Amino acid sequence: MDTDTPKPMPTIDYAAFEAKQKAFDETARRLLVGNKTVLFELLAEAGISQVVVKFDGYGDSGQVEEIDAFKGDQPADLPDAKIEIQSALWGSPDVKRELCSTDEAIETMAYDFLSQTHGGWENNDGAYGEFVFDVAARSISLDYNERYTATESYSHDF
Repeated sequence: MDTDTPKPMPTIDYAAFEAKQKAFDETARRLLVGNKTVLFELLAEAGISQVVVKFDGYGDSGQVEEIDAFKGDQPADLPDAKIEIQSALWGSPDVKRELCSTDEAIETMAYDFLSQTHGGWENNDGAYGEFVFDVAARSISLDYNERYTATESYSHDF
């Protein structure tokens, strides 16, 4: 074996990668519609009007801190039920199906949204924020706050 001969650089098929990413994104968007429908129907049947998910992370770790449900402006318990959440699998036409509790489904969706919109949110100075699941509007909004360390340097000659 000749150790002095450099190994050729591997070639990357960028078009194939982008096609896989596009297929993944389209599948994820399609599945999100179904996941939201199942979740919002369950919450509406239980009289839940809003769910707030608070998260925080920094220094390479982060987590959902709390999940609070409301009936109007009064705190409420999430329904004690199992629902199926579907997720896209990278590079595969298959779909991951997971039967989970209501709070697990909400937490899974929150983590998925964070990774899609702000990958690495838990690293370095991190980020915090909250998701609001508005049952009547069938919408999920994210209030995201990113932390960072800033340095301002000045130089003077007198």
